[in-house]
Amino acid sequence: MAQLRADKLLADTGRWSRRDAKLLLRSGRVRVNGAVIVKGETKVDTEGLILEVDGERVLWQRFTWLMMNKPAGCLTATQDRRQKTVLDLLPPELQRQELRPVGRLDKDTEGLLLLTNDGERAHRLLSPKSHVDKVYYAEIDGTVAEEDVRAFADGMTLSDGTVCQSAVLESLGEGKCQVTLREGKFHQVKRMLAQCGKPVLYLKRLSMGGLTLDNRLQKGAFRPLTEQELRILEG
Repeated sequence: MAQLRADKLLADTGRWSRRDAKLLLRSGRVRVNGAVIVKGETKVDTEGLILEVDGERVLWQRFTWLMMNKPAGCLTATQDRRQKTVLDLLPPELQRQELRPVGRLDKDTEGLLLLTNDGERAHRLLSPKSHVDKVYYAEIDGTVAEEDVRAFADGMTLSDGTVCQSAVLESLGEGKCQVTLREGKFHQVKRMLAQCGKPVLYLKRLSMGGLTLDNRLQKGAFRPLTEQELRILEG
């Protein structure tokens, strides 16, 4: 049975800092499983946890997973002094949960982005050994030809020597296509299509593994993963 310090438990909800959590505890305003806890270092069981502050039930979960529809013009980073990051789109209580993007999307690329503080599971998802497909929709200058499809399928060596594994390129008609990768090299979709003479004008990630972007999410919006989606992450 997992145990955590009471002050960390409160801080993990994202509603209070560790310092504020200690103050709440010392003032006798916190109950865990019906018992008043006043010391931050007190270890509490997390299984079947009932956490209350001032008599109000507070939701606690060990890890947070969010799905975001990343907008263009936003960096996939935890912080930047000059430009807006995806974490700047979150409310303060979520910003305090030490969330990090799972993988990267270019600044001008939109679509599915996962955010979590579950480092171990995020690492497994990104590992090349996991063979996680990532699907992108692209609008290009030109139309996909058969030789482009074969070049993607055969694997491609870019002009700088970067070797790209076999990928799937599908034509969606004039100026549109879909790309499926199992790796995520720097600007890979754009560079592979550019090498085929089809520069990318617009790019959006549609899915990652078994998770598909919720089309109800507006650009910049996010939501927690559902129980079913979390089970998909477990593989």
